[in-house]
Amino acid sequence: MLELISFLLHGIQPFLVPICFVVAWTVTILVVLSLWMAARDSVTTAKLMHQIPCTGCQFFTDNYRLKCTVRPSIANTEEAIDCSDYQPKTNRYLY
Repeated sequence: MLELISFLLHGIQPFLVPICFVVAWTVTILVVLSLWMAARDSVTTAKLMHQIPCTGCQFFTDNYRLKCTVRPSIANTEEAIDCSDYQPKTNRYLY
């Protein structure tokens, strides 16, 4: 049994360096691809979140209990992007 294992190890030994080389580069490429895709998805999400107009609306209270006095259920969500009740703040000192 020990001779069989020794024979197999000596037979595989010339192929170990190329196999390890390919595996190492494959893992490196997969990590870089994963980081690239995560960064791309983060930028897409950030662009979508910056379209939410709630903080510039006069009905936005900036209170975590009641974010919006008109539509509190959709305040600061993607549903608020085309909110029909949006009114821009006219005087920043009044709100």
